Amino acid sequence: MDKRFFLALLLTGVVLVVTPLLFAPPPRPVAPVAPVVTSPIAALSGGANTVPGAVPPTATPTPAPLSRGSTASSVRAIPTADVVDTIHASGAGAVFTFSTLGAAPKAAELPAYKSLGSTPGTVELRGGTDPLLQYALLAGTDTIHLDRTVFRYTREESAGNTTLTFASTDSANPATITYRLQSGGQLTNVQVDAPRVTGRAYLMLGLPRGFTSHEADTLDDIRHLSYAAKPVTKGASGVAFTSVDPGEQKLIVGPLSWAVAKSKYFIVGVLSPSDSIPFSELHVVGGVRDSKLATRASATVIVPLVNGRAGFDLYTGPQSWERMRALGRDFETANPYGGFMQPLVQPFATIVMRVMLWMKRALSLDYGWLLVIFGLAIRVILWPLNQSAMRSSIRLQRVQPELVAVQEKYKNDRVKQQEEIMKVYAAHNMSPFSALSGCLPALIPMPVFFALFFVFQNTIEFRGVPFLWMADISLKDPLYILPIVTGGSMFLLSWIGMRNMPKNPQATMMLYLMPGMFTTFLLSTASGLSIYYLVQQIAAIPQQWMIANERKKAQIKP
Repeated sequence: MDKRFFLALLLTGVVLVVTPLLFAPPPRPVAPVAPVVTSPIAALSGGANTVPGAVPPTATPTPAPLSRGSTASSVRAIPTADVVDTIHASGAGAVFTFSTLGAAPKAAELPAYKSLGSTPGTVELRGGTDPLLQYALLAGTDTIHLDRTVFRYTREESAGNTTLTFASTDSANPATITYRLQSGGQLTNVQVDAPRVTGRAYLMLGLPRGFTSHEADTLDDIRHLSYAAKPVTKGASGVAFTSVDPGEQKLIVGPLSWAVAKSKYFIVGVLSPSDSIPFSELHVVGGVRDSKLATRASATVIVPLVNGRAGFDLYTGPQSWERMRALGRDFETANPYGGFMQPLVQPFATIVMRVMLWMKRALSLDYGWLLVIFGLAIRVILWPLNQSAMRSSIRLQRVQPELVAVQEKYKNDRVKQQEEIMKVYAAHNMSPFSALSGCLPALIPMPVFFALFFVFQNTIEFRGVPFLWMADISLKDPLYILPIVTGGSMFLLSWIGMRNMPKNPQATMMLYLMPGMFTTFLLSTASGLSIYYLVQQIAAIPQQWMIANERKKAQIKP
């Protein structure tokens, strides 16, 4: 195998490892940043901090929970105004727990997803003691904190669907919040009515300030905590909890199609209905930290009130690419792949996800075996291209002595040297780009490899999938068998590729360096990635062996 192939791989690895170290963002001061009037909301409110839920609500009596699924009548009785009640309702693939304090969902249980953490049971989207949503109204310089208001509620059941209507008990500022939960849908429709709010006014919608982890790797789950929003005319933009210091503020300017809060695998998002006015903007404020990991932050979506009314769709579920794509509005980009390399990685990641999902439907196999088949398929598809490239490398090796002789003969005449070199290439039906064409086929699988690396970061389809001795292919191999075997196969493949080639100190160095680098890299990555790459390496060995034998036959003795 040509030494330029190993050099290209080495440079790729160096760029991936060294770039984050050289261009790491400078440390920011921990001191809170003063609010800056940069948006219509800040200008309207005089720059005041009016994030819903920023101030703890006043003490209220102990909630009196109702039994889950209790539906004695089609319309629930109205509880006493000073009693905080708890209501359970199912819809959109979740079992919601609502509170009459703030008329907001406090949690959303997802029965289809098992908790992989220390606590058994199912996944429940919950932000500790905070509700999943917080409501406030902004009109002029006045802020009405609905999250501190006790509501009365009514419940209606129709054809398996549930409608919960919460009415404010504050006679001075009456407001109504209605949830329409569809048993067969993916979204919950939410409508907020504030009839006495006139003029230029907004609904301030607070997103979850954190999530309780249900993952085996809790630290990795925390590192993925973030907010994201999709401007109507641009791509999605994200703000990780770790990227904002305590008190620091960031603004994503609208109009926005949607905004979300998410952990590694699950998401709570609000989407502007396609036939309504889009959201105005998203404000993010860094939360207090107990350690270097940021577990808390706050974000507020600004929704215009039109004639005292605002509406949105609520999504509470997994970051499933196929499920989110079906909702439209580019909602699948709420799970972006590639970080700062997203423009390059996202197209390949999308292709990989489409292929994997198609294979899942067509073959009905576990994803571990699908990765094996996928790796073999990539190698088979590239077999003719690799064969041609490797034979081109043999021809280049054969013509190398003539090129060296020409360079030595005309070393004092650059023009004549170039003319004679081109004649040598033409005589062997080659070009100066033949060396490059020999390297490119070997680099073609790399975009797929890196796309899979990012896909395994937070794609729900691979979560908790067992394979052989591994309980979860989205986590690293607990026994480190796969990374070590993969490194060994890479060494063997390189050694076979160097057979019958002239001795080269650089190629010998790469023979040991590249397997070591990849083994170290794979030790801490998803074991599914090692499955794919190991299959790639093993499937390439027969072809390398055949080419090495051809190289031996084609060798010209001095």
